[in-house]
Amino acid sequence: MGTSFRLFVMMVLQLAIWGAWAPKIFPYMGMLGFAPWQQSLVGSAWGVAALVGIFFSNQFADRNFSAERFLAVSHLIGGVALLGTAFSTTFWPFFACYLVFSLVYVPTLSVTNSIAFANLRDPAAGFGGVRMGGTVGWVLVSWPFVFLLGAQATVEQVRWIFLVAAIVSFVFAGYALTLPHTPPRKADDAVDKLAWRRAFKLLGAPFVFVLFVVTFIDSVIHNGYFVMADAFLTNRVGIAGNLSMVVLSLGQVAEIITMLLLGRVLAKLGWKVTMIVGVLGHAARFAVFAYFADSVPVIVAVQLLHGVCYAFFFATVYIFVDAVFPKDVRSSAQGLFNLLILGVGNVAASFIFPALIGRLTTDGSVDYTTLFLVPTAMALAAVCLLALFFRPPTRGPVSEADSASSAAGSAQA
Repeated sequence: MGTSFRLFVMMVLQLAIWGAWAPKIFPYMGMLGFAPWQQSLVGSAWGVAALVGIFFSNQFADRNFSAERFLAVSHLIGGVALLGTAFSTTFWPFFACYLVFSLVYVPTLSVTNSIAFANLRDPAAGFGGVRMGGTVGWVLVSWPFVFLLGAQATVEQVRWIFLVAAIVSFVFAGYALTLPHTPPRKADDAVDKLAWRRAFKLLGAPFVFVLFVVTFIDSVIHNGYFVMADAFLTNRVGIAGNLSMVVLSLGQVAEIITMLLLGRVLAKLGWKVTMIVGVLGHAARFAVFAYFADSVPVIVAVQLLHGVCYAFFFATVYIFVDAVFPKDVRSSAQGLFNLLILGVGNVAASFIFPALIGRLTTDGSVDYTTLFLVPTAMALAAVCLLALFFRPPTRGPVSEADSASSAAGSAQA
């Protein structure tokens, strides 16, 4: 079995764990009777995990612990925590189990990226195809719920979102030990031993700082989609509860294509334009949500933009980080941006959008037009920041990859 295929399967399992529960967790918490502040607190768990991860977990992966063993241990613990989450129907036990899962799962998203980049001959060209495995995993894991959930699903049925995730997590714990050995990289001096410190120092480079700000904005938009989309599809558009996850997974189907094309797109358009296109995908999708909610075919079709949104911005950010940051801190560098994508942005979305929904709800009816214009405007603001202020050291990763590495060294200095 070739290395690329093994990495592909790694991504299948990694994202299947997330995809099993992500679309339904907020509706499920509503079924359990959790108050909005309790749902927001659960949503903040990934922010805590991302923050802890960059200082501890990603530090271990960079300096002390082989990456594949780190994955095995993390997913074993995560599987147990998911089982606890599935059978907790009151808030504090649910939150405690979910927090433990978050603490061990979130850092693995950075580590799997690092394993892929470390073992690919040409990361810029090959990462899209490998990361496409995560998209396949997300799509595949949504299909069992057509049969596990009814059109009006009960709590007992919906808890399967965590049980399925736990099963996949245990499988991944065993599979991780078969991955290519990716040892930690030792630093030469005492300061360098703190990989996260070196990663943070690169924020002093203007192009990294601008990208950091834009990534925060886009991560709020991206995570807000998962907060709002399932309830919008079922309550406003009228799609059955057991089909909403399948409809949402259409975005991942499109992502398969965009991931395959990502290397070529980056070579042709470069860093900046590719990222702008990705953020514009968010603006277009939410604008359609705002004005075409009465058209089921249009709402279903616009899910395909998810592939553009994710691949052309977030996957491009991961590739950019691998090209720009020093090799011995790349897990921490990936963790730095995951602090936004999965952490701070996730927390902000978990507080902002439920509060907006509450404010825009009258007699049980949500003003979805106004609601969705908020992330649309945020996306357009992010596009302006990229267009005006983001000046990467190289146009793209293909012809000037070596220059990108040297620019990173001077930015660090």
